[in-house]
Amino acid sequence: MPQLTLASTSRYRRELLERLRLPFAVARPEVEETALPGETPLALATRLAKAKAQAVARTLAGDGWALGSDQVADLDGRPLGKPGGRDGAIAQLRAMSGGVVRFHTALCLAHPDGRALAAIDLTGVRFRALADAEIERYVDAEQPFDCAGSFKSEGLGICLFESIDNRDPTALIGLPLIATCTLLRQAGFTLP
Repeated sequence: MPQLTLASTSRYRRELLERLRLPFAVARPEVEETALPGETPLALATRLAKAKAQAVARTLAGDGWALGSDQVADLDGRPLGKPGGRDGAIAQLRAMSGGVVRFHTALCLAHPDGRALAAIDLTGVRFRALADAEIERYVDAEQPFDCAGSFKSEGLGICLFESIDNRDPTALIGLPLIATCTLLRQAGFTLP
């Protein structure tokens, strides 16, 4: 079976990939993550997933594959990144309150010989109308500073939503496992 390397140091992605019970290594992709002028959230997620996978794939030997993923929150066509701190998280949640945010989660599985397989998952999240006190309580309790959109759907963040529309519940956490399994099978990995 080919060797797999997760092109990410995200603990969320690592924990999700562990569910598949495949051995894998972890490598930090050296990729600049700034959006290009006029780049859409979908284009940004797709470009970054590919860049991460290819950056790590170039360091692999033999029959190794690198799995890159990137998620971009899309609020009315504008990308929302990780908030970085309390004030940023509060501002993001205020902006999303009562609205729908789309999360583009892109995957790329890259081989050192240049082959690449890709997929994209779209998740729509409808937020409740949130009072400032609710937002501050949530941010202080969960401190979602390293999460696109300033929430953790696998934790207390679920309390902020009216609904989630998606094909894969793991996508919102950062690695859509249904699409990941499809790509891995295409690359020759054996899964149940």
